[in-house]
Amino acid sequence: MDEDISIINNETRKEKIINFFINNKKKLISILVFILLTLLAFFSYQMYLTGHKELLANKYNVAVTNYEDGDKTKIETAMKEIINDKDKTYSPLALYFLIDKEISVPKEEINKYFDVLIDEVNLDKEIKYLIIYKKGLFNADFETENNLIAILKPVINSDSVWKSHALYLMAEYLFDKNQKQKAKEFYNQILSYKKSNNKIVQETQKRLRRDFSE
Repeated sequence: MDEDISIINNETRKEKIINFFINNKKKLISILVFILLTLLAFFSYQMYLTGHKELLANKYNVAVTNYEDGDKTKIETAMKEIINDKDKTYSPLALYFLIDKEISVPKEEINKYFDVLIDEVNLDKEIKYLIIYKKGLFNADFETENNLIAILKPVINSDSVWKSHALYLMAEYLFDKNQKQKAKEFYNQILSYKKSNNKIVQETQKRLRRDFSE
């Protein structure tokens, strides 16, 4: 008896499942098609990104090689194109190359490219702070105190590994401007920040002993 009831229940469940699929066939097919199209789009996009990354890497390496071999006519255009591609790896490298090799690009344009990287590229947090610091470093020779602080503020107010670098840049900037009291405040912040870079701490201590001892 119990066995018969169990068989009936199993048959009933099977019938309900079959009826469910029959009654919802169109909806289930639509869901399945949507899932398949989503997966297809995802993997296609990943393949595009991988291929595009390889093309960008090749473009960067060819430009650098040509530059080092003496062909400097196309380097500026190539690096600008790579920056504007807004790639999290090669766009920063391209900007660093323009700056490090002192390729003749107006400082306003360099700052525009810094802002592209900072505001429009999906960078890891610490890489973004590094680029902000490098923007401050680039501008330190010709910007006003307030403008330089404004550039470095996101890093100075952070808990970044680059914070002590930004503080030291600001301290040295003020020291060179003969604003020793303001500079000392930044040096002291370096010493009180637990994550300060060891080399920067040592340089700060040397500066304070040499130029601020009474």
